[in-house]
Amino acid sequence: MNSITRLTLGNGLLVLLKEIHTAPIISQWVWYRVGSKDEVPGRTGISHWTEHMQFKGTPRFAAGSLDRAIARLGGSWNASTFMDWTTYYEILPAEHIDMALDLEADRMQNSLFKDSDVESERTVIISERQGSENDPLFQLAEEVQAAAFRVHSYHHDTVGDMADLKTIQRADLFQHYRTYYNPNNAVLALAGDFDSTKMLERIRQLYDPLQAGPAVQRLYRPEPAQVGERQVTVEGPGETTYIELAYHAPQADHDDFLPLMVLDSLLTGASSLNMFGGGISNKTSRLYRALVEGELAVGVSGGMPATIDPYLYSISVTVRPDRTQQQVIQAVEEQIKRLQDAPPPEAEVQRAVKQARALFAYGSESISNQASWLGFSEMFADYSWFTGYLDNLAAVTAEQVQQAAQTYLRPQQRTTGCYLPTGSTPDLPDEAIDFAEEKEA
Repeated sequence: MNSITRLTLGNGLLVLLKEIHTAPIISQWVWYRVGSKDEVPGRTGISHWTEHMQFKGTPRFAAGSLDRAIARLGGSWNASTFMDWTTYYEILPAEHIDMALDLEADRMQNSLFKDSDVESERTVIISERQGSENDPLFQLAEEVQAAAFRVHSYHHDTVGDMADLKTIQRADLFQHYRTYYNPNNAVLALAGDFDSTKMLERIRQLYDPLQAGPAVQRLYRPEPAQVGERQVTVEGPGETTYIELAYHAPQADHDDFLPLMVLDSLLTGASSLNMFGGGISNKTSRLYRALVEGELAVGVSGGMPATIDPYLYSISVTVRPDRTQQQVIQAVEEQIKRLQDAPPPEAEVQRAVKQARALFAYGSESISNQASWLGFSEMFADYSWFTGYLDNLAAVTAEQVQQAAQTYLRPQQRTTGCYLPTGSTPDLPDEAIDFAEEKEA
């Protein structure tokens, strides 16, 4: 593992540098400690919308000009908003990284937020929201998330509620930007082909003049313990039934997080935490064998994101047309009970750990993912969480997996969601809808 340079500037900006000289490229990431968890009713989706506005230009960098410039240099750039953070990245040939350095330092405090751009992005984001609403899996996940969290601001999706997307104004967006987009609320992470001393000198030139903002008090309303199963049903067009079982789970720096990752690998197959991670086959997992090979489901997956506050471990199932959701849920519960009643065989645990380690290691090899992890790990813990992940995962025991199943995978703290298809599509005539409903019945 390459050593890193870690330094906090006088204005509070945390800088993390990692030299990797395997290829002549550099990946830069700027992470801000703000996401949908920091939003209140009336302002949901504002973090994601602010992210969009960061691509609308500054007095020095005109909107659209950088797209062409970065593409011309063979680079790429983008951004992402999550519950706990917002991040921006550029990947460029090493000799051209100064463009990205200059850009991010400038738009940290100088983005324009023109009224016309705010309105054009309102249309874009509302369209994005409407597009998501056409996806049964989005509809189901949003309803499950909302039911699972009644107090904590993990309650709403990052895209925001339609009512808020129609009413948020330019002043709201700019206030959000000025509150959270400051050096003392950010992490700058770079990995790639550079000299750390020279890179740090350039970073100081660009960022030292920026003034720190007031200390940010992040919104935190602890979710009360769930005392009974919650159930939601979504009905909509289509022919496919989907199920989501979401269990309250610990935050990423909790001692039980890694045992649950191994449990996930055992039940549904290893899932990736990497920003640009791929997947591996889950055909050896218990739920694949029970549900897919057992001809109850077409597919099954699971996952648990690394979050600041306790979130959810979810199991998602695509049900076969000739099976019911009750049959599938019963089969899932049987596999969970097996793990609760007895520790899994050591050989099975080692295979699950090996798969999870392989997926994590493979997805962490690229320069971009190494740069990403520098900042990402700081959002919920620190970089030692990343460097210790593989060894700590390997240390998980069968007894810890059993205890995790007993502690977290209880129906009392589960939200069960079912998407029930009506057999129709939005454009079908009434006669076809009636026929489809008759067939379903």
